Amino acid sequence: MQRMTPVPVDPGEEFFVACLCAQWCGTCRDYRTGFEALAAQFPKMGFAWVDIEDHADLIGDIDVENFPTILIQRQESVLFFGTVLPDHALLKRLLETYAAQTPDESERYALATPERREWQRDANLRALLRAN
Repeated sequence: MQRMTPVPVDPGEEFFVACLCAQWCGTCRDYRTGFEALAAQFPKMGFAWVDIEDHADLIGDIDVENFPTILIQRQESVLFFGTVLPDHALLKRLLETYAAQTPDESERYALATPERREWQRDANLRALLRAN
């Protein structure tokens, strides 16, 4: 079953995809239907729609600068964290790319740049959700 609310993440789900948005944001509201459709296309990935204002306590100090912001994790490795154009085809391609990596490739990718190493420390949403 796909999750569209910020609930504890099933540790059995290898991938976790979160859209960090706000209800007042028209772009977010428009993006949600396509995001939910992607969840149906990737049934082995966990998806969450997280309203950063309603669930500020869950996301802690994760810094969202613009909308929609997408966070993609493979287990504990944050593979992507950032604002995306509201084009679902772009997110689909990202998900296909990460799904094609081996777990070792994903781990190396997650640690390959200073920015990505910072994501591991500051944007691990799985860890934050488990803590709450």
